[in-house]
This record gives sequence, C-alpha cells and structure tokens, in this order.
Amino acid sequence: MSGSSPQAVVERALELSRSSSCMVLVRERSTADLRWAGSSLTTNGVARSRTVTVIALTDGPSGTSVGVMARSGLRDDELEELVRAAEAASGSALPSEEAAPLLGPAEAGSGGAWDAPPAATGVDVFSAAATGLGRAFRASADSGRLHYGYAEHTVESVFLGTSTGVRLRHDQPTGTIEMNTRGNSAGGADPRSAWVGRATRDFTDVDPDALDAELARRAEWARTPVELPAGRYETVLPPTAVADMMVPMYFDSGARDASEGRSAFSDGEGGVRIGERIAGLPLTLLSDPARPGLECAPFVAADAPGRDVSAFDNGLPLRRTEWVSNGVLSALGQTRATAARLGTPPAGFVDNLVLEQEGAAGGTDDLVASTERGLLLTCLWYIRMVDPQTMLLTGLTRDGVYLIEDGRIAGAVNNFRFNESPVGLLRRATEAGAPVPALSREMGDYFPRTEMPALRIPDFNMSTVSKAS
Repeated sequence: MSGSSPQAVVERALELSRSSSCMVLVRERSTADLRWAGSSLTTNGVARSRTVTVIALTDGPSGTSVGVMARSGLRDDELEELVRAAEAASGSALPSEEAAPLLGPAEAGSGGAWDAPPAATGVDVFSAAATGLGRAFRASADSGRLHYGYAEHTVESVFLGTSTGVRLRHDQPTGTIEMNTRGNSAGGADPRSAWVGRATRDFTDVDPDALDAELARRAEWARTPVELPAGRYETVLPPTAVADMMVPMYFDSGARDASEGRSAFSDGEGGVRIGERIAGLPLTLLSDPARPGLECAPFVAADAPGRDVSAFDNGLPLRRTEWVSNGVLSALGQTRATAARLGTPPAGFVDNLVLEQEGAAGGTDDLVASTERGLLLTCLWYIRMVDPQTMLLTGLTRDGVYLIEDGRIAGAVNNFRFNESPVGLLRRATEAGAPVPALSREMGDYFPRTEMPALRIPDFNMSTVSKAS
C-alpha cells in the first residue's frame, strides 16, 4: 500500500469493520538472494512485499462464521473493498468448529515494539559468505568440481491487530544456504554429487569454506561407486536427514487428528497416546520460541482457522513445549477449541523443533567411526505420506548415500526409495549424538529452524533401488 504504514493499515481496517469481530494481519516481507551455477554467480536481487489479511467474524444463532480475504499489492483506496469482501465471505460461511472468544490484551502474549517501522534486509547480509563462495569458485579448476547453490535471507515483520484490543508485532529473520557440487571430469560422466545446507538468522555464523570442505570430502568418497541391493541396513542419519524425518512428524502431530483416529498418535480407542513411551532412547522433542539461534514468534499469528492452528487463537502466548519427554509422548499441538473438547491444556505449534538426549555427545563422524558395516544417509527428498495412521513415509535418497566399512567411508552407494515412519525411527534408534543446527533438505524452505542429533538406526528400510541421480 502506498503511503500507509502497516500499523496504520491495521487500525484503518479495524475502523472499517462492521462484523461482530475482526482481526487484521499485515505481513511486510523483505528478501535478498544469491544464486550460482557452474561455479559462477548467476543472479542476485532484493524484493519487498506486503500482504494484508482481514478475518471477519459473524456471530449467529448456530455459532460464529469466518470470512478470510488476503491481498498483496493493495492500494490505500482498496482497503475498504478487502474488508467488505471478508465480511461477505463470513456472512455466507457455515459456523466454524474452531470458534472461540478472541483473546484480549491481558491474555495475549508479548511482542516487539508496535510503533517501530518494519525490519528489512539487503544483499550486504551476504558480504562475508560471498567472499567464501568466491574462494570456492576460483578453486574449481584445481578441485575438478563445479558449484551450484542458492542463498536467501528474509526478514518478515508481522503486525496483528484485533477488535478486542490486541496489538502485537514480531520480526522474523530467516536465512538459508544450500550448496551442491558436481564433478567436472573431462570426457565422461562423473558420479560425484553432494549437498550441504545450513539455516541461519543473519549469515554471521555461516562458513562457506567449511561447507565446501564437507562437499569436497563427500566428492572424494564418491570416487568409488558401490552397487547395493534393496534391504534393511544399519544406517547413520546425520542431523540434516534426521530433520527430514522429524519435521513431517511434527507437522502431523495434532491432537484433533489423533483424537479422531487419524494419526499415529491415536490410541485406537478414541483417545491419544500421551503418556506412552514412543522412543527407545531417552530422547526429548521440544519447541521453544526463545531457543538461542532458533528464536521465533512467541505468539500465534494465523491467517485462518485450522484444525491445528487457528486464527481464533491469534495472540495466544507460545512457550517452551516438550512434545516427547525422555522418550514419552507428553503433548500434541492443539487449538483452544480442541483443548476444550478434550479437557486438556492448549498447546500451540511453535516455529522451531529440537531433538536432544541429555548427556549425549559426539556427532555424525563419531557414529560412523563406531560402525562395522552400514550406510551414511546424508539427505532425503520427495518425501510423501503413505499411511497417516502409522505415519509411514516414502521418499528417495539424494546426493550422497555412502557405504561404511570398519568405521570408514568405502564409497558412494546407488540411490534407493525408502519406506519408513519417523515414529518407528524414534522407537528403534540405538544411539544419538549431540544436537546441532540442521537444515532439512526437503522441508527447509518451509521450516528451517531445527536442531537435531545424528541417529543410529539398526535397520533402516531401503525398499527398492532407485535410478534417480
């Protein structure tokens, strides 16, 4: 919108509202990115955008109906049209099952300075990282490897206002860097391909030289190709691959689905498995808005009602929550409406995830060193749900499956299709390392803030050989 601050848009939309209740969210997004291919920078740029969402509530004899309208690139003179469209949608909608009274200022959480201008980023955030990338590019001729990848930094400022007086604001910096390498041998195919990735708040903790050194190590491992059949293998999952499996489990750990018999956390008798041991090791799975390095919004800011996250809960404080405590399922995500139906405390989903075992030490290399024969599975992709009631997932390996023999990497193995449940992996894991920041290859674009350990799985199911490369 030209001329109006996000705070002014919130206030004006609330003034225009004629519905029973109203919520307004304005998301200001500033993005900078770099892209490179063939060891050469190809594109870079910056962008800014604004999205305005109006949520109109209409109270009636059968309940409260909801109308949601969102628009980007909105002009000042189009705001009333957006508000009226949300009200019209609310008037024609059925009552919402997630309806609950809106929170007031005394019940809502806390946020940043409401009156401050939106935060922003720029290409200068990449200054140190770009210097390191340049060194890797210049070394391509000597290393026999080409570099490909993408780095992005986004700062999103969300402004939430409600007709009950809530005014909350949060600034979220999010950065990711993904680096691929491929062999550049003259005159023939080169099997060397590897990937590494890292999430960050501001790129000050990103070391491209260290990332490229890991790529070089994996490329060297890949000089020796090994063909293996499908089967169950003892497998070391580094933190990135653990994130690949834990994030889908987190996304599908809602109390409502579990209570309705739709998930792996259903007890089969109309209840949920809270209080049941689901991990063989004393692992704790938690989310915490204040986790150092993984800081995220401390309150709910939802654009619509939903089964697990609802706009009716906008402003609800989010706190440290243990989903699994020392191997025992201790909480499932749920809205206030679901919590009221189940008679349990509400547990809002937080935008980060940590898996840890108290006292665990070491990392991927330590687990590899103590493996007689097995696989090192660096990342997964194209992960899809097969059976929600067991949380069985299928997907493919990519850019690095390696054979471990006598504690050393013996070569790169062909790719596989796998069939595994993250709940099953927690139950069967026999060893865990210390948690470190980890970017999921599959889910990192949507959920980058994770901290995971390496895990040893005695019988990871590689169901078929894949021709993917």
